[in-house]
Parts: sequence; C-alpha cells; structure tokens
Amino acid sequence: MLSVEEARERILSYFSVLPVEETQLVESLGQVLAEDLVAPFDIPPFANSAMDGYAVRAADTQGASNESPVELLVTGVVAAGQLPDHALESGTAIRIMTGASVPDDADAVIPFEDTDELERRESGGSSEAIAVHLQAETYDNVRGAGEDVQAGATVLESGQILRAGEIGVIASLGHADVRAIRRPVVAIVSTGDELLEPGAGHQPGKIYNSNAFSIAAMVSRYGGVPRIMGIARDTVESLEAALEDALDADLVVTSAGVSKGDYDVVKDVLSARGEIALWSVRMRPAKPLAFGVLDRKDGSKVPHLGLPGNPVSAMVAFEQFGRSAIRLMMGKPQAEKPTIEAIMDDPIRNFDGRRVYARVHVYRDDNDGYRARSTGNQSSGVLSSMARANGLAICPDDIGMINAGEIARVEMLDWPDDIF
Repeated sequence: MLSVEEARERILSYFSVLPVEETQLVESLGQVLAEDLVAPFDIPPFANSAMDGYAVRAADTQGASNESPVELLVTGVVAAGQLPDHALESGTAIRIMTGASVPDDADAVIPFEDTDELERRESGGSSEAIAVHLQAETYDNVRGAGEDVQAGATVLESGQILRAGEIGVIASLGHADVRAIRRPVVAIVSTGDELLEPGAGHQPGKIYNSNAFSIAAMVSRYGGVPRIMGIARDTVESLEAALEDALDADLVVTSAGVSKGDYDVVKDVLSARGEIALWSVRMRPAKPLAFGVLDRKDGSKVPHLGLPGNPVSAMVAFEQFGRSAIRLMMGKPQAEKPTIEAIMDDPIRNFDGRRVYARVHVYRDDNDGYRARSTGNQSSGVLSSMARANGLAICPDDIGMINAGEIARVEMLDWPDDIF
C-alpha cells in the first residue's frame, strides 16, 4: 500500500501544465501569468497631487506658521482628470484635488487643513487668496511621474500568480486581458443507486448527492473550473455513459465505487476503458482511492481520480491529491497547506498503521498558543465534522496514538480570523 507522498508523486506524474489562454482581467485571479509585462509609460504618467489642497512653490511658504501665515493669491483650480491651464507664478497658489496634475513650476502641495480655507468659507471671506499656516518642503504631497513604475520596466514576470495587487497593476497598464495558464476543467461524476440530486423530493432509502458539491467547491477554491456531470447508477453501462460525456475535461473525478463491494464498478470501468495506476493509500480516511487514465476516442488520455464514497473520505482525498493536480496543471509550484503545531485537547488513535487525518478546530489559548479540539465523531460518513473543522491533525502511520496534551502537526483547511 502506497504512502500519501508516494501516491501523490505517482498521480502528479500523469499531469502537465495546461496551455496559455487570453483571460479577461477580472477573471484571472489565481491564474499564473504567462508573459512578462513591460510598462509602456510611466505610472503615474504625470506629477500629481497626493492631497486635496493648494499647489505652491515651497520657497513661497518659508516661515509660514499658525502665528505667522503666508498669504498667496489663488489663480485657478485643477480638478482630478483636468490639466492646469497655466504655470504657477511666484507668490500664487492653485487649488488642486487629489490625483490632479501638478502645475508647472509648482513643487509642493499644502493640504486644505493647513490653510485658512475653512475659516474664509464660513465667514464669507474672499476665495481669491489663501493663508498658508505651514512651511512646505520641496515635493511635499507630490507624487512624481514614474514614482510607481517607469516606462520600459518589467513590471510583472511570467510565472507570477495573479493576486489582487498584480491584477491592479495590470489594469494600471491599460490591459483588460492577460495571457495566463488556463484553468483546468474538472468533471465530477457521482455514482450510486442511492443518490438523489439536491432539490428532488426526499425518498426512503435515498441520500442526497453531497459529494459532487463539496468537491466542486474545492475545485473552485483551488482554481479549477468544476463541471458537475450528474449521477451514474451502479452499472457499468451507466458509468460508461456518464464518463463519455466527461472525457473532454482535464481531470475526471468520480466518487464512490472504488472499494470492494459487489456494486463498486469504477475499477471495472477503469480496467476496461484505460489504465489503473494505483489502488488504495495508507491513510485514514480515504484508503480506497483509485487513480488512472481513461482513453478518449482520439487516442489521447484523461487522468481519472476515483474518490471514496464516504463524504469525509472524498474531501480529505481531494485535499491531498486533487489540489496538487490542479496546482500542477495551472503552473503553480507544489506547496503544502499552511501547517502549524497545536496541543491536542483530544487524543488521536491510530489502530491500523495508516496516517490519520483527524478533523479538528484550531484555536488560540490564553498563552496565545495553538490548541486543537476534535470536531466530534470521526467516522468518514459524518460530513458535519468537516463543516466544523478548520484543520486536519495528523497522526503519522508509525505512531499508535497522540494523547491529549501532546503536540500534533495540523494542516490548516482554513485560516479564520479568530485564531490570529
């Protein structure tokens, strides 16, 4: 039986980075940039004001204070998006808004609050002059042309993951689209005569198809495009028909049908339609895991990940293997989930020599350390235990028990605000 690491390595050997596509910028979050981006112009493209205030010559404000203000003649107004219609002369000021172009010969901006503008307005005084209460230094509150990015500079490099900051920078260069490695399409097929689709009326002896939706949510979270294909019944014919519609995806995921029951047909279809690369992993939950490839009609192959039917097992297996496959296809480096060490409130028992992934809720104790408590019944069918969990506490396969009060390594599923 393979270890988690051995299984992951074997699975990833079947994947490669997907082609590049032109992506709308607003849709590119989390994708990997596929080209260097060079700035065609300075950002900002012109010197502009960092404050609402008055553009001045710093030399004209020497000695200005609350006790001894300097009065300057106001010769105009520049709003954001406008260009000044004249240069600044000595002894004058131009009213200016944040982001507006600084007039020629101005080298500082005095904020409104450091002038008597409010007093003049409330008293009905003249707006043709302004008293300055602060001595300015050269370039105070002025953002220079090219202060952020200079024309000709490589702003972003191919291979960078596009986050909000990168997307903002690309937009500031005027691009509405970006070349990025495309997202993988993941087709999700649920199997089982007992399944009902959510929204259907409840029936005795039936359960709702939760796996497709939890796995689809994980696909989306890790950057893929989920495609829920519906339910295949427990016959080879039904499963083959469902898989036929899924073969144009980049990864086919099935849930259930991978254990040793009479109606577990996934292994039969895999054997007939492709190749089985591995069967079962030394982990709990999710020991019965299938991976292989399915043959397309054109002779190419599509990877297939057969998850267990129990909902927790399916989610834990996808965390360990599906997430890594999506990262590889998207051109992202392999990276472990954020991992911490926490003191366990409850024991983790390992009774059969498999790596145990226990569902826990991590929290901060009074000493600002990490603790982890069990989310309850650890049966692989108790899906609510995953809803209460923000981490998976790991008991290695060569350790029989981690006792309460001992430290366990925890893979964080989420990083909630309440544990900072």
